Amino acid sequence: MIGQLPTAVEIDGCSYKIRTDYRDILTIFEAFSDTELTEQEKWMVALEIFYEKIPVNIEEAIKQLLGFLNRGEEEKKEANASKKLYDWEQDEQLIFQAVNKVAKTEVRAIEYMHWWTFMGYFSEIGESLFSSVVSIRDKQNKRKPLEKHEREFYKKNKQVVDLKRKYSNEQQAEMDRLNNLIGV
Repeated sequence: MIGQLPTAVEIDGCSYKIRTDYRDILTIFEAFSDTELTEQEKWMVALEIFYEKIPVNIEEAIKQLLGFLNRGEEEKKEANASKKLYDWEQDEQLIFQAVNKVAKTEVRAIEYMHWWTFMGYFSEIGESLFSSVVSIRDKQNKRKPLEKHEREFYKKNKQVVDLKRKYSNEQQAEMDRLNNLIGV
């Protein structure tokens, strides 16, 4: 029905209730960026969070989950997928500042907000610190020159602009061991 936000999906003729609050979806994204989980574990965590009762047809359950994340739109597969421009965890404060500005309220104080509503606000983010950071990242990814004001901003805010690479505990321990060997 037009204007209705989905709270269930249909799989093999059965309706399955889903968790639709934006916090649940951000928790799914957090699981997908967890370097300690295998791909299969990431998907199982995502399904456990999203579905109140996980469907038997896992392939269709994943397809429905992805469709929900994309707000019901078909997933667009780009031949030259660009590098990541933002990280939900690292950029959390910047994102919420920008979303709050669009929503004209502190969205984290709202008890429930549907993912699609949250993403509606997110996609309307205009001029903001977040959009400036994303713009600089995009130019850097495409190896385009930064404007003078962008270079100055980047120089002062490198730690905000640069996306941090996430390492598993095992990878971090090995890097620490190597750094100790060379005296860093």
